[in-house]
Amino acid sequence: MTRRRKIILLTTAVACIGLAFGAARARNAPQVATGFLADILCAETFVSGLDPQRTFTETTDAMPGTSLITWAMDYRVDRARKDVTVTLFGLGRSHAVYREGLGCTLEHGADIADVAPPAEDKQPALLPEIAGPSIVPPQSEGLSAALDRAFTEPARPPYRRTRAIVVMKSGRVIAERYADGVGPETPLLGFSMTKSVISALTGILVRQGKLKLDGPAPIAAWTNPDDPRHAITVDQLLRHTAGLALGSSLQASLGSAFEPVNRMKFIEDDMAAYAASMPLATAPGTVWNYHDGNTIMLAHLIRNAAGGNPADALRFARRELFAPLGMRHVTFQLDGAGTIEGSSEMLASARDWARFGQLYLNDGVAGGKRILPEGWVSYSATATPNAWVGIGAGFWTNRGDSFGANFRVEHGWPRDAFFAKGTIGQYTIVIPSERLVIVRLGRSPNWPPEADGVFDLVRDVVAVTRAASSPSPRLRGEGWGEGESPQGR
Repeated sequence: MTRRRKIILLTTAVACIGLAFGAARARNAPQVATGFLADILCAETFVSGLDPQRTFTETTDAMPGTSLITWAMDYRVDRARKDVTVTLFGLGRSHAVYREGLGCTLEHGADIADVAPPAEDKQPALLPEIAGPSIVPPQSEGLSAALDRAFTEPARPPYRRTRAIVVMKSGRVIAERYADGVGPETPLLGFSMTKSVISALTGILVRQGKLKLDGPAPIAAWTNPDDPRHAITVDQLLRHTAGLALGSSLQASLGSAFEPVNRMKFIEDDMAAYAASMPLATAPGTVWNYHDGNTIMLAHLIRNAAGGNPADALRFARRELFAPLGMRHVTFQLDGAGTIEGSSEMLASARDWARFGQLYLNDGVAGGKRILPEGWVSYSATATPNAWVGIGAGFWTNRGDSFGANFRVEHGWPRDAFFAKGTIGQYTIVIPSERLVIVRLGRSPNWPPEADGVFDLVRDVVAVTRAASSPSPRLRGEGWGEGESPQGR
C-alpha cells in the first residue's frame, strides 16, 4: 500500500470515528494514542533500561488494531534530556519527561508539579528474604518444563513475549526466569496491577482510621449532600461501582482510545480533578463498570490522607508498604499535578511483585507485624456482584460465581486464587490453598485469553508443586523433601 493511500485511509478512519463517537472524542484519539506510547517508552527506557524499539514493537503488537496507525507514528528518545516525544502525522503529539526517582510524566504544556523524591529509607524489611542474589533455577524438572513452555514462542502470532516469571512456595522463590535484558532487579510496568497496590495503601489508611470504607468518600467536589456523587463510597471506588461516566478501561486496543477515561490519563494534567468533575452514568453502587478513574480518585484520597503533598504520598507508600516488604526496586509515577497515577503506573521488579503477593498470602502480615487490617485480604478477594470478569476490591478473584471466575477454574486455576492483573499480560497470582505466589510479566494480547500462556503456567506449577509435596518417595525425588530448603538444591 502506498503512503498516500495509507494517509487517505487514516483520514477516513478518523472521520468515521468522529461520526461514531462524536467530534470531541475523535479529536482526542491521536493524542491518547501518542500519550500511551510516549509514557511507556519513557518509563521502559529510563526506568527499566530496555531498548525503546523493542518496547515499541512488543507493546503495539500486543494491542489489536494498532497496526492501522503505528506505521504513521514516529518517536524520538533524547537520552541527554531524558525525554520521549511521539507524533502521529501531526494529528497528535505527546511528550514524556523522566525525573530521577519519580519515573516519567506526560507534559502537556503546563508546568509539571515540582516533587522531591523521598530520601532512601533505611527501614529494615519485615518480610523474610525470598531469595539470594542469584537467579533461582527451577527446583525440579517439572518446574523447568513449566517455565520452558511459558517462554516458548508460538510459531505464529499472537506471541507471548514473556519477560519475567517468579514462582514462590511458602515464602521462598523456587523458580524464576527472565528474558534477555531483564533480571531480578529490573523494574517493569505492572499496568493495572498498580490498582492492587492502591487497594493495599487504602487498606493501610483504613487500619489507621484515616479512611472509612462506608459513608461518603471525602472528595471536595462531592461534599454537597444534594450532589448525587456525594453518595460514592471508598468501597464503591475499590469495586468499580461508583458510577462515574468515564467509559471503560477493560480493553487495550485502538478502540479504547476514544473512551473519556483515556482523555483523563493521556491529555489531562490533573487526572483526579478531571475524574471528580465527571457526572454519574449510573447511581453509585448499582452497576459494575471497570475504569481507571475509580483508582485515580483513591490515589487522590491517599495523597490527602498522607499529608496533602505528592512527596507525602510517596513517603507514606514507601514507609508503610514497600520498605516493610523489602520492595527495593519500585517507582511510582505521577500525573502532571503530582498525584500518584494509581491506575497503571507503578514499576517494580518481578521479585518485588512477588513480595507484594506474599503479603496477601500471609493475610496482610509481614514479620509478625500487621500491615493490612484484619480481614482485608478476604475482603479484597470477595467477589463484587455483577462483575462478570470476577473482581473483588482491588483484586481479580476466582471466588464467587462470575463468568470469569468459572472460566479460570475450568482452565485449571484453583477456586481460592485471586490476583493483581495488568493489561497485556501482567499477573501477580496468590493461591492460598497451595501456598503459592506466581508472577508473570510480558507483552501479550488480552485476547484470546490463552495468548499469554498463564493458564498453562498456573496449571503446570500447581501440579508440579503438589507432586513435590507428596509424601511418596518417588514424587519427592522430583522436587524437595519436607524441611529441605529449595535454595540448597
